[in-house]
Amino acid sequence: MKKYRRNQRVGALMKIFTDRPNHIFSYNYFSELFNAAKSTISEDIVIVKGLVNDLEFGKIETISGASGGVIYIPSMNRKEQESLLNDLCQTFSDPFRIIPGGYIYMSDIFNSPYYSHSISKIIASQYSKQSIDYVVTVETKGIPVALMTAKELDVPLAIIRRNSKVTEGSTLSINYVSGSTKKIESMTLSRRAIKEGSRVLIVDDFMKGGGTAKGMKDLMLEFNVEVIGVYVVISTKEPFNKLVKEYNSLLVLDDVDEESRRIIIKPNDDNKIRINN
Repeated sequence: MKKYRRNQRVGALMKIFTDRPNHIFSYNYFSELFNAAKSTISEDIVIVKGLVNDLEFGKIETISGASGGVIYIPSMNRKEQESLLNDLCQTFSDPFRIIPGGYIYMSDIFNSPYYSHSISKIIASQYSKQSIDYVVTVETKGIPVALMTAKELDVPLAIIRRNSKVTEGSTLSINYVSGSTKKIESMTLSRRAIKEGSRVLIVDDFMKGGGTAKGMKDLMLEFNVEVIGVYVVISTKEPFNKLVKEYNSLLVLDDVDEESRRIIIKPNDDNKIRINN
């Protein structure tokens, strides 16, 4: 079986870790893959760990015990975060995005692999220690960010539908009140999508009144799972008191002025969980 030099193994380790972050790899896996002793692999891991720390790509941790191994936990340093948030604010604030009715065209940004992946790294880094079992979102614009977040956390994604599909099998549905329109809406999820007793992270693209987020939380109660957090990419400044009490948002939409063709959107001041009093 082929032997690999240390520089080859280190390069391969970096690719393996970044392809599947927050996944525990055993030393046996690497030992068999590279046809090398565990002691050699351990030395390689030390090199990669130092490189990741120096470049502020996150951290690599070793887990002891029979089910232990090595795990890569990615993160984005403050400078990178600030650069991304400023870029997003500038992109979202382009006047051409204003749609009649005071809406903003956002689909191209959420469908961008670069933006959705970059946003997901910020979200995932805040929950990597929370033992998340599933990421949950509702169709449709939030799916790319939620999927990327699920990949970063190495967990499955569950997508709540507006209408049940025959291909979903047996489903559970609830009615909820929209926080912005006050209309009664419905959402549904396959009973096979989430296991009872799981811990879930809700991720969505936008929050105005908080009705959809509250609906998702209520639906999760029907599945008897624990909601660890609610994270939205953009929340509106008003109304301040949302229907969901605790949530986290990356950006805050302050105002959309159709007449002056102006959009005011800013990074969340501290990017910490917001609690409405």
